[in-house]
Amino acid sequence: MTSCRFLVINGVVSHSSDVPPVSTLLETQSGAYTTSRTHNNASCVLFWERHLCRLADSVRILCESKPEFILGSQNTRVSLFSSSSLWESTIRPLVNDSLSKALPIALEKRNFGEELAITAFVSGNLDKLNDEENLEEVRISRVLDVYVHVGIYVPPVFGIRENGAHLALVGCGRDVARAKFSDWVRLRKCLEKFRPPLATELLLSNDGDRILEGCVTNFFVVCRRENNEATGEYRHDHKSGYSCEVQTAPISDGVLPGVLRQLVIEVCLSKGIPIREVAPSWSKRELWEEAFITSSLRFLQHVETIRVPSSWEFLESETWKDVSWEEMRFKEGPRIITAEIETEIMVRAGLEGYPVSNII
Repeated sequence: MTSCRFLVINGVVSHSSDVPPVSTLLETQSGAYTTSRTHNNASCVLFWERHLCRLADSVRILCESKPEFILGSQNTRVSLFSSSSLWESTIRPLVNDSLSKALPIALEKRNFGEELAITAFVSGNLDKLNDEENLEEVRISRVLDVYVHVGIYVPPVFGIRENGAHLALVGCGRDVARAKFSDWVRLRKCLEKFRPPLATELLLSNDGDRILEGCVTNFFVVCRRENNEATGEYRHDHKSGYSCEVQTAPISDGVLPGVLRQLVIEVCLSKGIPIREVAPSWSKRELWEEAFITSSLRFLQHVETIRVPSSWEFLESETWKDVSWEEMRFKEGPRIITAEIETEIMVRAGLEGYPVSNII
């Protein structure tokens, strides 16, 4: 329903009767973005401070390395801003100002029990400046366009078997993975031809064995620890009774530093759950006991099945029908460690929820 979507552009509420889905906004413009949602009957925004920090960092990274992903074209004039320490202090009030205008309208339209999905999107527009203007003397906000898109969201119930994820490995890792940017939304559509039936998320790998992340999620496995573990270092040397460790690909491998990814690491460290930042290896899947994915909308989602091509040459195929798949199936429902991590993250969601009353 279009009436359940709301858009604010540079602090001005769009009164269009046909606000597009957020995917359309991201597919038609270049920029950095982050997505969060409300929690506890729309009383707070989840991990909002973390999301704003990540958004500012994404803008900075794109300006430094891929200005075309923030401007829509290659223009190095914006690189003059790349070392500025003002990104966060500039972006934060602009986003919050737009959000403060979108939330009251959205809250009025939502039904009890529904939450709000919030996407903050920042793009650059150097056309706002005169050719004679010196960027070093111009306020950063002059070249930014800030969009806040809000829609109704009904969270799935964690722990229900039917809510498990079905994953399929279909392509290589992302470019500039440390930043969350809209061009990736367009690029990942190329992978859709390989999505097999019932797959709910697509996984990425550069070699067909070490799994990096999902297209819109971070990926974790709970793996039995090998008797002669000789590689890698544990993030926690806790002497506990856990016979398994949590594994997820390190940022250095080229994965998005997701907000929930970092929270999972923090939870494992605080609970004494062994965790190692290493890409889970499909060739060692016989050691996998559990698997889950994370995203800011769904939190943790347990994995039911994973399908991986039997040969990495599948990238030359036309569609998923031309691929020979190997499948791993997990026991039904979330297992012990996945559920323990999820429970603790829900606790932190309450502690780190940013009150909506502070925004509006």
